[in-house]
Amino acid sequence: MPSFLKFHLGGIYLFLYLPIAVLMLLSFNKAGLPTVWTGFSTEWYGRLLDSPQIIAATWNSLVVATVSTVIATAIGTALALGVERGRTRPSIEALLFAPMIIPDIVLAIALLSFFTLIRFTLGLHSIILAHVVFNIAFVCAVVRARLKSFDWSLIEASRDLGAGPGITFLKITFPLILPAIIAGALLAFTLSVDEFIIAYFTAGAGQSSTTLPMRIYSMIRFGVTPEINAMATIIMLVSFVLLLAAQRFNRGRIPGQ
Repeated sequence: MPSFLKFHLGGIYLFLYLPIAVLMLLSFNKAGLPTVWTGFSTEWYGRLLDSPQIIAATWNSLVVATVSTVIATAIGTALALGVERGRTRPSIEALLFAPMIIPDIVLAIALLSFFTLIRFTLGLHSIILAHVVFNIAFVCAVVRARLKSFDWSLIEASRDLGAGPGITFLKITFPLILPAIIAGALLAFTLSVDEFIIAYFTAGAGQSSTTLPMRIYSMIRFGVTPEINAMATIIMLVSFVLLLAAQRFNRGRIPGQ
């Protein structure tokens, strides 16, 4: 790579990640002011554990992310298999991946309007359903990427040997696409934990349906505090680890290809 391209790439990385590095550094600042460094301290991380509101919001986020990930992974995997095996028109595929493309605010308003139209009570369950809607597309995209190199003759050989559709799926298809399923699930979990706009629009009133990003938003309106920096640092580290794991799961190719 030419030197000027390395310099350009380094500048882009610096522009993108320097603010994040500063935020993480300030989360260990002993002072309560975000602009004055007075020493290293983990006090603000300890305060997070002493806050019932933050603990409750974290638990809500984990419940929403876990349940929505399980549902979206099952539906998204089945959708990917159906799309790859069938002959779908480009317009149909565009509709399948529309939740990935349209802005979150548009999807949030649409979901809120739909819930209001059918008189669906808002709460933690409505956030879960809303997250399932946009997570399905991401899981489907990840699984389809693996299916592009899938040897479908293995399915035909299994059927020729007398195995039924269920046995063929459990013994042949599922083990070979399992890394992609895990990668899609990890990606869906990460997106669900970090998501704010859709959860904000589809949540009910009260603390029982407040997720962690919503709690951070309610706190940041009064100024950036070290507790917010600490929470943001934890969320970023968890997201980074999950995305890295998803990438590594989906990197390998199908054996024999």
